Amino acid sequence: MCGRYSLTSPVEALRALFQFDGPLPNLAPNYNVAPTQAVPIVRLEQGVRHLAFARWGLIPSWAKEVSAKPLINARAETVAEKPSFRAAFRRRRCLVPADGYFEWQKTRQGTKQPYNIVLSDTGPFGMAGIWQTWSAADGSEIDSVAIITIDANSKLAPIHDRMPVILKPADYDRWLDSDRFDRQQAKALLRPAQQDFLRAYPISRRVNAVSNNDAAIVAPVGDGLQG
Repeated sequence: MCGRYSLTSPVEALRALFQFDGPLPNLAPNYNVAPTQAVPIVRLEQGVRHLAFARWGLIPSWAKEVSAKPLINARAETVAEKPSFRAAFRRRRCLVPADGYFEWQKTRQGTKQPYNIVLSDTGPFGMAGIWQTWSAADGSEIDSVAIITIDANSKLAPIHDRMPVILKPADYDRWLDSDRFDRQQAKALLRPAQQDFLRAYPISRRVNAVSNNDAAIVAPVGDGLQG
């Protein structure tokens, strides 16, 4: 799964990568992004990319209330068929910007060691997501998002058996534009990143607490660097 990530790149770097229109928002660095937080997403609006914000944890349109267990991830293998996700996958695909994502590896001692997983050449990247607008009984609306995951590649599988789908910039249009590219064309993009595309390194267990949100969280600790 993908249950925590970081986004600290300047918004100008995000615009350069994702090519979205509109004014640049004030975007504070977030070293410990957690479920239910409002997170930036890139989506298509009338054929143009825009940066918007959505609650992390998808709320199906038919839900009567916001669940205490948010749907933070959607499995690539079933996202096109599951009732909670299929409509969003067909018409409301998005990108979730990140600098790195965190996974916890079970150790022989029975503890869990967190790892930060980043691009091999550093910089932000886009995770495949789906979004949905949910209407409450009082008429208010909440945009929400889930990140799509897939089986981890062999390099990262020793840390965790799942990983987010990370899309290459050349595939952004196909993923975002549901008018031009149907769900079968989009589903073909749902595959693990190549082994040399990412690297992982151990980080402090301070990341376990969402209240900890500073640059020290993503600093390497100990050994175990995976190039």
